Amino acid sequence: MKRALLPLLTLSLIASASAQQAKELRLGVFPNVTHAAGLVGVQRGLIQKNLPDGVKLVVKEFANGSQINEAFAAGAIDAAYVGPGPAMNAFMRGVPIQVYAGAANAGAVLVARKDSGVRTVKGLAGKKVAVPTRGSTQDISLRHLLHENGLKATDEGGTVSIVPIDPANMPAAFAAKQVDAALVQEPWGAVMETQGAKLIVNEKGIWEGGNYTTTVLTVNTKYAAANADTVKGLLKGHLAAITYIKGSNAGAQKAIAEQIYTFTGKRPNTNELFKALARTRVTWDINLKTLAEYAQLNKEAGFARDVPDLNRFVNLDLIRSLAK
Repeated sequence: MKRALLPLLTLSLIASASAQQAKELRLGVFPNVTHAAGLVGVQRGLIQKNLPDGVKLVVKEFANGSQINEAFAAGAIDAAYVGPGPAMNAFMRGVPIQVYAGAANAGAVLVARKDSGVRTVKGLAGKKVAVPTRGSTQDISLRHLLHENGLKATDEGGTVSIVPIDPANMPAAFAAKQVDAALVQEPWGAVMETQGAKLIVNEKGIWEGGNYTTTVLTVNTKYAAANADTVKGLLKGHLAAITYIKGSNAGAQKAIAEQIYTFTGKRPNTNELFKALARTRVTWDINLKTLAEYAQLNKEAGFARDVPDLNRFVNLDLIRSLAK
């Protein structure tokens, strides 16, 4: 009799273990070209295709890293494309996340309204400059640029006012003359150029000649521990999207435009997307040297008291094995 119960007990345990597997993957993405891998992966079904049977991809649109951090802290998302700055700050506050892959390098520019009088970084003295949110990758990069040019933000005792504005709303803010300049991810820099804005610093001049990580793919570590196959599928879809983008610029432009339109109701044109993609290097890899330097910039900007242990913050083992 006891032997007869063993198979039933085994089946019960298997069923219980299966029941603990999540039936969905909640993924956060921004409507930015620096999130091209996520946008293309979602729009073309490449991520969903690689998830285990029975796991549904639930896509959530966010405008900035602060919103992503709040969602992770609340347990509202399982993975997200996000800038390294917000990800670092969430990690150091104890939010259970880890970077599983890079997504993009560079892809951010400093532009100024044509009638603002700004022609150089030094010309930002006394001006209002938009960034996506406080503590964002662009906020920290802007502060570093200001310091290199002998300027400071008003909250550091200087004269440059830093104004948080969602990237997709920055073109309207320029048109309304609410701000004088913006350090922003593509395609919104290119969109503002189409409206007459002047390019002050291109993606290479922002920092390290363009060899800096702008977007990473982060995963809730508790979710990853309980859903290893799903996370593996996410990374396979991530790689498939990167391969597609590198192989078809026109196809990537179309997919990105469609997904940005789905999120925002705004559709960048072909010229804007061509320029934006040319300024963005889509890649799964991360230059850990520049990431460490970025962590120092984050501390320098006052958004963290210390720097994270990159060996705990970043785990590229799985993506490297899949990319072989």
